[in-house]
Amino acid sequence: MNEVIAKVTDRLNALGIHYELEEHEAVFTIEAIISLGLNAKGMIPVNLFLRDANGKRHFLVIHDGEIHTDLKKLREQIGCTRLSFGSDERLMKHLGLTKGSVSPFGLINNANHDVEVVIDAGIKNQNILGFHPNTNTATVFISYDDFIKFIKDCGNQVKFVNC
Repeated sequence: MNEVIAKVTDRLNALGIHYELEEHEAVFTIEAIISLGLNAKGMIPVNLFLRDANGKRHFLVIHDGEIHTDLKKLREQIGCTRLSFGSDERLMKHLGLTKGSVSPFGLINNANHDVEVVIDAGIKNQNILGFHPNTNTATVFISYDDFIKFIKDCGNQVKFVNC
């Protein structure tokens, strides 16, 4: 297990969170995850790193991969200016992640707690969720309740929306 994955699993262990780790080839899309059959173990949400028009607010949006995120509707729900994708540089600065590895586990690298977490209310009914452990060569499966426990422990602001 590499250091990036170990940092995530160490945090999960410290929180008493049960998880299943599945290492696999690098994947960059939900379609690739499905082709590996990982979605059979639990829902694999889409994770988007967005910024407002001024670049002052940053968001980690976690939503059901089966739906398209309407950025205008999302903007209205979170009360911000026009949304766009954060650059690779911003992603590294705020979450310590690279493109293709966006995950709520990146919040462990957000010491300033300045990334706002936006969760699609549609995933609340899922039993098991799968996220990359800050690298796209593995997926960690945890319960929804433990996902929320992890998010709360990170200390970032959380908002539930309807994507």
